[in-house]
Amino acid sequence: MSANIAIVGATGAVGRELLIVLAERKFPIKSLKLLASAKSAGKTVEFLGKTHTIEELTKESFKGVDIAFFSAGGGISKEFAPAAVAAGAVVVDNTSYFRMKDGIPLVVPEVNPEQIHRHNGIIANPNCSTIIMNVAVWPLYKVNRVKRIIVSTYQAVSGAGAQGLYDLEQQMKSHAAGEPISRHLFPHQIVNNLFSHNTKINESGYNEEELKMVSETRKIFGDPKIMVTATCIRVPIPRAHCESINLEFERPITPDQVREILSKAPGVKIVDDRENNHFPMPLEATGQDDVLVGRIRQDISREDGKGIEIFVSGDQIRKGAATNAVQIGEKLVG
Repeated sequence: MSANIAIVGATGAVGRELLIVLAERKFPIKSLKLLASAKSAGKTVEFLGKTHTIEELTKESFKGVDIAFFSAGGGISKEFAPAAVAAGAVVVDNTSYFRMKDGIPLVVPEVNPEQIHRHNGIIANPNCSTIIMNVAVWPLYKVNRVKRIIVSTYQAVSGAGAQGLYDLEQQMKSHAAGEPISRHLFPHQIVNNLFSHNTKINESGYNEEELKMVSETRKIFGDPKIMVTATCIRVPIPRAHCESINLEFERPITPDQVREILSKAPGVKIVDDRENNHFPMPLEATGQDDVLVGRIRQDISREDGKGIEIFVSGDQIRKGAATNAVQIGEKLVG
């Protein structure tokens, strides 16, 4: 069936990508409502040959809407998602606000699609780094339970939004011109540098991004006992995150078995050419919906054959946000 769609945060990076993905996947749209702040109201957007005018977001914006995609920040979701649900819409929320709340499904369609129809009006999209990791790990987990995940991320600046891209672009220009480098969003220089993910660190020493990967993976997998530890790093790459992942399995497993499983897994593309040293790269993951997986090898620090190393790259604006949300929407409309 076709659906009346609203996009909250239509002028942001994820909002714009949602329009691209909806068009590419030929989502059955009956009507489209684009919502943003008063500052953006009145601007126009071309979509599938038609001109759409952006409207100011209010609590009365959702009359007749079937699915509302939210991508405008947790505070906006907290304030306006209940109004959308009250109007009869199903909210697919890209922010962190609802992810760990009881009764709210946290969904990666390749992992736990059965949760989609267990909603009470709101479905949460996981963190981008969590999605990219889970798409690659879940097919292996189903065959041979993963007991522990050790992950290090290399996260693109666009994960921080348009301002992150602006910071990198301006600093690159300043560096090339030999001019002083200024910072706008990030706490440190990003050009020619990398640093710990720019989220708050709690008393454990972990930052918010790392803790999201821990708690969200447990909820998505339905496995509160899986051990996950993460180190999240911001790198001077425009788009697409990479992750180095060490997996401990319950039973021995070989790299060939891993390749066989992942070669048949939805949303995964094997890029593992040892002869030509060609493995997942953000340049090739950008604009793709699949998560690229390579560097598949045995963990030589173990003698029990239960350790595997992989390296992945995924477009955090597409599969890490917009595409994942649209896939959820596709399940909702059947």
